[in-house]
Amino acid sequence: MTPDALITIGVLLLVVAGLASNRVSIDVVMIGGLTLLFAAGVIDVGQAASGFGSPAVLMLGGLFVVAAGLEKTGAIRMAASKVLGRPRTVHGAQLRMMAPVALFSGFMNNTPIVAISIPIVRDWARRLHMSPSMLFMPLSFAAILGAKLTVIGSASNLIVMEEFNAWLEHTMPGQASFNAAWSFFGIALIGLPVCVAGIAFITLAARKLIPVRRPADDGDRDDRRYRTQLVVQADAPIIGKTIEAAQLRHLPGLYLSGIERDGQMITAVEPNEVLRGGDVLSFVGALESVMDVRAMRGLEVADEQTEKLDATATQRRLVEVVVSSTSPLVKRSIRDARFRTRYHAVVIAVHRQGHQLEGKIGDIVMRPGDTLLLETHQNFAQTWRGSEEFYLVSELEGQRPVRHDRAATALVILAAMVVLLATGWVDRVAAVWLAAMAMVVTRCVSGTEARRSMNWQILLVVAASLGIAQAVSVTGLAESAVTWVTPGPDTHMSLVLFILFLLGAGVGQMVTPFAAAVLMFPFTMQLAAAAGHDPMAYV
Repeated sequence: MTPDALITIGVLLLVVAGLASNRVSIDVVMIGGLTLLFAAGVIDVGQAASGFGSPAVLMLGGLFVVAAGLEKTGAIRMAASKVLGRPRTVHGAQLRMMAPVALFSGFMNNTPIVAISIPIVRDWARRLHMSPSMLFMPLSFAAILGAKLTVIGSASNLIVMEEFNAWLEHTMPGQASFNAAWSFFGIALIGLPVCVAGIAFITLAARKLIPVRRPADDGDRDDRRYRTQLVVQADAPIIGKTIEAAQLRHLPGLYLSGIERDGQMITAVEPNEVLRGGDVLSFVGALESVMDVRAMRGLEVADEQTEKLDATATQRRLVEVVVSSTSPLVKRSIRDARFRTRYHAVVIAVHRQGHQLEGKIGDIVMRPGDTLLLETHQNFAQTWRGSEEFYLVSELEGQRPVRHDRAATALVILAAMVVLLATGWVDRVAAVWLAAMAMVVTRCVSGTEARRSMNWQILLVVAASLGIAQAVSVTGLAESAVTWVTPGPDTHMSLVLFILFLLGAGVGQMVTPFAAAVLMFPFTMQLAAAAGHDPMAYV
């Protein structure tokens, strides 16, 4: 074994030790390992930097932006609302949830899918009066299983396929390439049956394997009662539906106190009341529940001033403020105080401790201590924090108005990206970034949000892993490792694959799955060659 191979082994051991210590973040550890290999002369600058220009890394970056566009427009929530419904059993709820999650995971990275789905599923479980614990674990596994339906379903898929394409071009130039459709959907030959089998197993076994737990915050949930009014838009999908069918009756922590229609107030709303465009719905409930119903497509703040806000949809924020005793708002109604003109903000909901608020939001006369939920511009908190007009100014992190009007656009962009990737009409990196730029141009996501959506830790880890994998390959370490674990060239493929599974699972426990995929790739190619088998099965 060469000195460079020994140095590489030493660096790999240091990387594993650093990750196992949990004292240093994974990106710092991987970049540190790459730096040591470069400084020791094991790899040159081109090899060390190769990962940062890798098609896999570039595609991952673009996919983060596409996922952000789907999240900010509520496209996933819109699609989920059509299929989730109101199942009567836990089995039915799990099945209805896992199928769409798995499908979406095939066309987006599974990590953002889970992040987007958690609040949707939590709210849905509360509506069904089910324990979220019975749905969260199936949600996670459905995303993992669905990620094996296409090559862009997970970072691991993408990295391995890109590495395999590069390997083919290097070993068999000009004659070793797969058509775009096979590269994109080929993994589904194994992934689809495994996904179906996995969902079936979870549905049947979850009741015995998953304990029923109440959410830890059930006893501590904010009991402040906000009052808000939302108007049913002319294009709302709930028009013509009853209160029951629109899922507005059994809202967790929130109730529909009345409907204003044609100047008349309907109280004690019946579940079979049919909704019409222009109906003003009055809700009373906890802040979290108010935000949930505020995110529903087709419901907007019952205040025409919202459309007159200076801030664009991508710049708007949701802020809580508490009116002080010295505020000019005291003893004046929201309308008379010219709230939008003075603060460049619109009041969405009002909370007054111990009091039931009636009438229109604009007619409520403010008192010291009233808590207002505002839709406003991105600089509001910075401008008014510390002002004597408010006791408290707090921006709601992660809570921004959903751009429902862009949801269909975001889904069309996603579909167009899939078509481009599956047909190969343009380069695969270009296809992803065309979709990412389309999300920004169509204002599904702002430029700032697009930059923030990039998971730089994942991108750095993948790029550094690709550089370290270069060292494993060029030093002959992969070749040497194969001789230690391969029984021989006549060994049955099933046994060799079993060995690969064990090694891959072991490495995956020490580093992230996508980093494990990168580090294992050179070894995998050598393993297939030593066994005399088609490398595609190993990929």
